[in-house]
Amino acid sequence: MTFPLSKAAFGCTIAMLAQPVAAQDTQTQYPLVIENCGETVTFERAPQNAVALGQNSAEILLMLGLEDRLAATAFWPNSVLDELAEANSKVTLLTVEFPTLEAVLEQEPDFVAAALPTLLGPDSRLAKRDDLARLAIPSYLSPSVCLARQADDDAYGSRDALWSMEPLFQEIDELSRIFNVADRGQALIADFRTREAALRARFDHDPDLSFVFWFSSPSPADDAYVGGGNSASGYIADLLGGRNAITTDAEWPTVSWEGIIAAGPSAIVVAELDRDRWELDNAGTKIAWLTSDPTVSQMEAVRAGRLFVMAGAAMNPTIRTLYGAEELAAQLEQMRAAGN
Repeated sequence: MTFPLSKAAFGCTIAMLAQPVAAQDTQTQYPLVIENCGETVTFERAPQNAVALGQNSAEILLMLGLEDRLAATAFWPNSVLDELAEANSKVTLLTVEFPTLEAVLEQEPDFVAAALPTLLGPDSRLAKRDDLARLAIPSYLSPSVCLARQADDDAYGSRDALWSMEPLFQEIDELSRIFNVADRGQALIADFRTREAALRARFDHDPDLSFVFWFSSPSPADDAYVGGGNSASGYIADLLGGRNAITTDAEWPTVSWEGIIAAGPSAIVVAELDRDRWELDNAGTKIAWLTSDPTVSQMEAVRAGRLFVMAGAAMNPTIRTLYGAEELAAQLEQMRAAGN
């Protein structure tokens, strides 16, 4: 799911990350105090035995070359990036789904990083930050998902402005300083900034281009989980010159197909998921249903064949978002070259 240019850029970044951190002024001074999603977290030393809950947290730490200090990971919607597979093979995988708190604590972590509030938060069924604080385990939640909730069923919160890469860059910077590898963090951020700018320069604004990003559904009869208007999916649509046809502020709204038809997207992006929780996690199954259902198949996007596939992890505000945008950009350019 990567492209030659991205892999080359990533390879250059890895080469930079492999350089020893020698500059004195980049050394983290402990205790390090970080304000994170409304919590003040103090680090007395660099973690040596961390647990990453969520693909984004794990892949950032792997990109920072920290596999030797990563005890275990959990919750992976997609397989790890090819470039990180070897490093990831050295780390224990608890489960691709939600682990238990007991399984996490069995790793005797000295730090827990999480990618989603459902993995670590006040309403998480896995753990609350207080649970870890009482055990003197510092925790960190991705700044991209520190969102206010507008309703009881708004588990992932709502976003009143379009997500950007800046909270992700903040996350990379803070994690690199927590682990005392700030140089590696800055190199990674610089690489992402270059790739983002290059991608935005490739696409002019197109007022007729609108997307729906379909993550998954328990069944065709159920409402679909789609990327909210200001979510990472909305960011990808904007980056490629279009817009998200779904305009709700909720990060992960569930929308009926009547509602999606009414939104009138000119293109549909279906997520490819490797977790295999539901039959519709598979992109091919999604497309087969879209093109065969008597009603949904009559949507303009379906009849015109403007159906794209993207890794589901990219629809969360993560490092995979830019990879997903590059993946979608290539398909969009191929479609336009074919005159569609």
